[in-house]
Amino acid sequence: MATQAQVLSSFLEQFTTQPKLFFSPGRINLIGEHVDYNDGFVMPAAIDKGIWFAIAANGTGTANFLSTDLKEHYSVDIDKVEKSSSWKNYVLGVLHILSQENHPIKGFDCAFGGNLPVGAGLSSSAAVEGGLIFALNDIFNLGLDRVTMALLAQKAEHTYPGVKCGIMDMFASLNSRADHVTLLDCNTLEYQYFPLQLNNYSIVLINTKVSHSLASGEYNQRRKDCEQGLSLLKQQNGSYTSFRNVPSADLLPYKELLGEVVYKRCLFVTQEIERTQLAARYLQENNLQAFGKLMFECHEGLSKLYDVSCPESDFLVDQAKKHPSIIGARQMGGGFGGCTINLIEKEKTAATVETITAAYHQTFGVTAEVYEMATSNGTYEIVL
Repeated sequence: MATQAQVLSSFLEQFTTQPKLFFSPGRINLIGEHVDYNDGFVMPAAIDKGIWFAIAANGTGTANFLSTDLKEHYSVDIDKVEKSSSWKNYVLGVLHILSQENHPIKGFDCAFGGNLPVGAGLSSSAAVEGGLIFALNDIFNLGLDRVTMALLAQKAEHTYPGVKCGIMDMFASLNSRADHVTLLDCNTLEYQYFPLQLNNYSIVLINTKVSHSLASGEYNQRRKDCEQGLSLLKQQNGSYTSFRNVPSADLLPYKELLGEVVYKRCLFVTQEIERTQLAARYLQENNLQAFGKLMFECHEGLSKLYDVSCPESDFLVDQAKKHPSIIGARQMGGGFGGCTINLIEKEKTAATVETITAAYHQTFGVTAEVYEMATSNGTYEIVL
């Protein structure tokens, strides 16, 4: 992983242009998982870990990339962008979608890298895509606002990386406010900020070290299941135009029609939309105990209904339930690994985490990584 200084120095060693420097944060999501592509509500916040970009126009028709983390170079003609592989598809997807949407850019030099653990569920891909669009918008005066940039970054991930993600990750990375969470309506893109008043609690992530791969097809399959379920429900009831219009309590009569798997997917989505709206109320009331219970309920749904958990994540959440110092925990992100997010009493954080990670190591033979989270503003320029 790279630091800000390393990204800047690698740029200056590789290129002769004079760069601007930008920071694009990763994100956590307190609650509202897998509903951003189902017209639901989410509650993310940007974090102080992310990706730095050193970037400058170079007066040519070529885009030159340097991955500081991987020490890999890649150059492409702006007018001849094609799908490639690995990290290249995330930056090439951005170039492709800017061209498709008629936002003309010219050649540039770019070094990037950061301190987001890949596969941890902190949205490193969204930080790359949104950060690159933000930087290109600045150096080429494209005139894009932050919401439009988030939508473009989402389309970029849909193309070359091939992940049919929702809007949350990109939106949070670009639009967050430090010391706040954002309640985002993923249908209308209306949003509001709530102060994150944790009082005597900390947000702590425990990384299973199981690296998920959303492009493997499981993520896209969940989306197909939901689309199929909503289509069948619409045929039965004309008011079911969106999952937000389907009360979870109304689903049981349609179980046979939907089939076991699709029914479970729809049940989770409808319950999670309801949970997130309730969670927003609890946060406004500063009722962290009730908020934490919803996090535990969310994980149960992710594990048993949406089937996107894994034995390692389930183990960490089960361990969390044994500690009164933890009032809420769940798997975070797309699933199949990554991190659990935990609300832990500050004074007991060190001892609690030590006990849980020791049990995890004894069970799986893996040393879990632990990160205490601080929030951040959305993508911004660092003035050199």
